[in-house]
Amino acid sequence: MSERRTSAAVALVAAAVFVVLAVLWVPWDPVPGGALPAADPSRYFTDAEIARGEDFARWARVWSWSSLAVSLVLLSLLGLTRAGRALVGRLPGPWWVQVPLAVAAVEVVVRLLTLPFAVLLRRHVLEFGLSNQAWGAFAVDLAKSEALDVAVTSLVVLVLVGCARRWPRAWPAVAGPSLAALVVVGSLVYPLVVEPLFNSFTPLPEGPLRARILDLADREGVDVDDVLVADASRRTTTLNAYVSGFGSTRRVVVYDNLVDDLGEDETVSVVAHELSHARHRDVLGGTTLGAAGAALGVGLLGLVLSRRRTGDAHDDGGVAHPGNVPRLLALVAVAGLLASPVQNGISRQVETRADVDALRVTDDPDAFVALQQQLARRSAADLTPPAWSHWWFGSHPTTMARIALAESRTAQSEVQPLPVATASQVELKMSRMLSPKAKTMTTIRAAMPAIRRPYSTAEAPRSELLRAASMMRR
Repeated sequence: MSERRTSAAVALVAAAVFVVLAVLWVPWDPVPGGALPAADPSRYFTDAEIARGEDFARWARVWSWSSLAVSLVLLSLLGLTRAGRALVGRLPGPWWVQVPLAVAAVEVVVRLLTLPFAVLLRRHVLEFGLSNQAWGAFAVDLAKSEALDVAVTSLVVLVLVGCARRWPRAWPAVAGPSLAALVVVGSLVYPLVVEPLFNSFTPLPEGPLRARILDLADREGVDVDDVLVADASRRTTTLNAYVSGFGSTRRVVVYDNLVDDLGEDETVSVVAHELSHARHRDVLGGTTLGAAGAALGVGLLGLVLSRRRTGDAHDDGGVAHPGNVPRLLALVAVAGLLASPVQNGISRQVETRADVDALRVTDDPDAFVALQQQLARRSAADLTPPAWSHWWFGSHPTTMARIALAESRTAQSEVQPLPVATASQVELKMSRMLSPKAKTMTTIRAAMPAIRRPYSTAEAPRSELLRAASMMRR
């Protein structure tokens, strides 16, 4: 079978698997009774708060989108002209040395040319009081992120080029499953390597809050190994939480400023949202979808970069030649951008289901609304973002869409009779009063950055290149 036919077969199979998984796992209708119109911001926020969110978002988009545009233009120039191939040609060593060197060279060039936008965005964040991190610590995080980008992307490209050199015609059939397996493995080992680079974690101390969280997990039938607190306040003022791992590695992580600055009811509302992700095995589902997406990307890449028939298995038209690394990176970056609406659309559906479950479990829409208000104020959220921008880049429902869910829950409570307390509910109330000693067990986080599902969109020290290379987006 020719290289193009193999690539087409891999793409078709992976696409079919992706579609089947999406149909079976993604909650396409998460809101009972259908989607709701967004709530009116003026009912929950002052005019000054609304204007502040719009002002912050306006320039944040300018600097972020400018950085993205410059990076894509630069990658295209390196990948679609002879400049990139000439750059790789000057690199020493065999192909397996040239590949990571080429990745590093391209990454560094892109980072240097987009660094002014990162600095401008950083200054903008500081002006709005959204970060506590000093410039020196910011630079260290940026360097760590860049090193991580190079390492992950180099590994992916080495697999692609190595398979193409070893199996000139069948390489997509080998590389596709290989990268899918890397997604799964990375989902397990990521917290051991990456998480400690950016945050430290400690178990949530025993007390009423921990007891309520573990009791809530028991009610929902979720086996949570631990509830951990991340020291995020040294970097950001944004409130956040996320769930990660599956099976014996599942844990809930909350930011320390969330625990310190919010009331217990609001914190429990966040955790109820995260427990919904655990109950529906969203990390496992995201990992599986990401693996299928990686295989699909390999098939499409093979169709675009199939070898020219010159008689040389390693000619300049195929994935096997190190000189094509810049072109490969450019295509992956463009593919990541084009896939964003699909990835983020799936993410929004999953997040909406978690919100609905949180409201059902806690039956406390007032705490849910108070939480959304605090999240928006602490992050200077745009309460009325452009529809097209949110459709393309928004991984979570808007603040006002989430508040609308709480309004709907309140309306349902007003027209429905109060249920008689069940035995489990009585036990929960007793456990809250007694605050029994909860087990403590520190476990590792098992989720790729793209699978990790924060409660709200958080600052992430990751470049678009790594985001595209992962082929996944939460």
